[in-house]
Amino acid sequence: MPNTIIIGSGSYIPERVIGRDYFMKSEFFTDEGEKIDKPAEEIISKFVEITEIENRRYISDDMSNSKIGFEAAKTAIEDAKINPETLDYIIYASNFGELGPEGNANFMPNMAARVKNLLGITNRKCVTYDMIFGCPGWVEAMILANNLIKAKAAKTILVVGAETLSRVTDPYDRNKMIFADGAGAVVVQATEQENVGIISHNTICDNGPELEYLRNGGTINPNVEDKKLYIRMLGRKIYEYALKNVPAAIKETIDSADLTMEDIDKILIHQANAKMDYAMIERLHRLYDIREYDHAISPMTIQSFGNSSVATIPTMYDLIIKGKMDGQTFKEKGNIVMTSVGAGMNINAIVYRFP
Repeated sequence: MPNTIIIGSGSYIPERVIGRDYFMKSEFFTDEGEKIDKPAEEIISKFVEITEIENRRYISDDMSNSKIGFEAAKTAIEDAKINPETLDYIIYASNFGELGPEGNANFMPNMAARVKNLLGITNRKCVTYDMIFGCPGWVEAMILANNLIKAKAAKTILVVGAETLSRVTDPYDRNKMIFADGAGAVVVQATEQENVGIISHNTICDNGPELEYLRNGGTINPNVEDKKLYIRMLGRKIYEYALKNVPAAIKETIDSADLTMEDIDKILIHQANAKMDYAMIERLHRLYDIREYDHAISPMTIQSFGNSSVATIPTMYDLIIKGKMDGQTFKEKGNIVMTSVGAGMNINAIVYRFP
């Protein structure tokens, strides 16, 4: 049975840096629609203290989801040194599709088809799929690609994760400071080499009351007429859910690979809140009775890039594999975990072994 290895990667990090000054004139409201009677500077400082998000990246007005996805994809294909016409599938993860400046989600034509068009691929057998799975979408797209390769339905697949969340954030919501834009992509390919690539994976979908933890909704400012839909988030519920469920899901994935925590070199975790990420990594280690560990095991980009949703993990992978992230490298034949939690609520994880 073939295995799935990454043969190339790329990312697009928008040049526009959005710092705390950008939000200083904001009026903030509670989820209940009451104006928060505190200076914006105080609200922003508290936000940074909790999340550690000092800066985030926004795309320029002339860019779009498909354009930044194309840039990341083009780089990944060049890095893989393949002819794009040989791609069997393009799987594109996003949550809102082709958002214009007005913020209306647009999935027709689908994002994968748009990128195939921008890449100039004429191969009619190159199938285009979109993966709408919350922030875990890119990891789930990797799991789908692996399943297709294992089933011998494909040999070479482009997996893209791109999002432009700056265009769907409520201007009156403090959570708008979490979200950012970006794109990452990899090319995966079948190999007959044994015990390499994606050696285990795990997906959990809790879609009961958890369904409302992350959703679309109207503005929280009751004083304005606005029919646009924004990201609505129950932060405390998500925090509690993630701490309870994500570490156990990661451990299950590591265990199913017949490994222990000592065998894992890096954990590429989706990042929405630094405090939450630190707590999840610490709890994972405690599940293995480990109290002291090197915190470099979990690289962080949220402080500079914000939460770019599906783009977070492939962007980190690309930066590390190309030596562009200070103090971070991958070991030859080493094991890494890629894991995410998000809207649904959905959790997934992969253990990946380098050839």
